[in-house]
Amino acid sequence: MHDTPLVFEEWQRLVVEHDAMGKSAHDARLVAAMKVHGIEAILTFNVADFAQYPAIIVLDPAKVAATS
Repeated sequence: MHDTPLVFEEWQRLVVEHDAMGKSAHDARLVAAMKVHGIEAILTFNVADFAQYPAIIVLDPAKVAATS
């Protein structure tokens, strides 16, 4: 799948802002796509990897399951 120009621009901005390299650059791409497409939350076991992005809500599956 190819990124839209808006996703690419947002990804580039996030990579520079957060000094993202390697795996964290891939996480930044997910966050960029989320922001561009209006997705507000991500469910992930890697909560710490996404904590640096205040524009999204990061949900831990164990905590979500505990509240059900």
